[in-house]
Amino acid sequence: MKIGLLVVDSNYPNLALMKISNYHKARGHDVEWYNPLSPYDKVYIAKVFTFTPDYKYYINADQIEKGGTGYDIEKVLPIEIDRIQPDYSIYNIVPDLAYGFLTRGCPNRCKWCVVPQKEGKISPYMDIEEVVAGRRKAILMDNNVLASDYGLHQIEKIIKLGVRVDFNQGLDARLVTNEIAQLLAKVKWIKRIRFGCDTPGQIAEVEHATSLIDKYGYKGEYFLYCILMNFEESFARVNYWKSKSRRFLPHCQPFRDLNDPHQIIPQWQKDMAHWADRKAIYMSCDFQNFSPRKGFLCSEYFKTL
Repeated sequence: MKIGLLVVDSNYPNLALMKISNYHKARGHDVEWYNPLSPYDKVYIAKVFTFTPDYKYYINADQIEKGGTGYDIEKVLPIEIDRIQPDYSIYNIVPDLAYGFLTRGCPNRCKWCVVPQKEGKISPYMDIEEVVAGRRKAILMDNNVLASDYGLHQIEKIIKLGVRVDFNQGLDARLVTNEIAQLLAKVKWIKRIRFGCDTPGQIAEVEHATSLIDKYGYKGEYFLYCILMNFEESFARVNYWKSKSRRFLPHCQPFRDLNDPHQIIPQWQKDMAHWADRKAIYMSCDFQNFSPRKGFLCSEYFKTL
C-alpha cells in the first residue's frame, strides 16, 4: 500500500500521524507526506483546530480518513496504533527526543479548553519508560499531570531515571504543595517550567507555587500561558510579570469560543500577543508605546477605558 499523510493546520509534530506512520511501515507499506501529484491507496488527514479552514482540494486516494479535534472530537486511534512508538523520522526529530502523554484528560472545565469534553476528567495513560523508549528527553503533552496521583508517581520516576522533560501544556499552580514543589525542583527541565495564568486569581497562585519551587533550588525560567479575554484585566495580568522578574515569560493566547468556530479575534488580542510573546520587546517596551503597525500605537486601546 501507498500511504499519504496530510496535516491541515499545524506545523507542530502530530503524534497521531507519527504513530500511524510507524504502524504502516511495520507492515511494509510506503508512507510519505501527501503529494497532490501522486495517487495513494489511503490518505490520513489531521486537523487540530475547529476554527481553521479545511483542505479544499481534490485528494487522489482510494480511501481518505480524517482525524483530530478539528474534525471529530470523539474519534481516537485504534488501540493497536495508539500504544506503539511514533515514527519520529517523518519530522526529522533528533534521536534523543520523545513525544507523548503520561495521563489523558483534565478535571477542570475551563471554558476555553476542549480537553475534558474530549478525554474526560483524568486517567493514567502511559509510563514514562514507554514514552521515551531509551531516549533521554521528552516533550510531555499532559493537560494536568499534577491532578493525578499516577502523574505524580510518574514525575518521581522521571527524576529517578534522569529524563529531561518539558510539560508543554503547562502545570496547574493551584495544585503545587510543598511536597510537589520539592519534586518539581528536582526535575531536569528541558528549558523551563510552564504554568497557566489565565485569571487574575492565578497570579497569586503562580507566585506561591514558584516561590515554593525556588525555595528548593530551582533557578530557571517560568513560562506562563495567559488567555486573553477582557482587555483591561488581561493587560494588567500580562503586564504584572514585567516588573516581577525576567524569569517570568508570559505567553498570550487569544480566547477562542468553542461554540463559535467563526469567531473574529479582536485586534487588541493579536497585538498584545505580538508584544508579550517576544521577550526582547516585552521587557524593553511598554504596551502603550508598542507599534505593531506603521502609524499605530497601542496607547489607542487605553483611550476607550
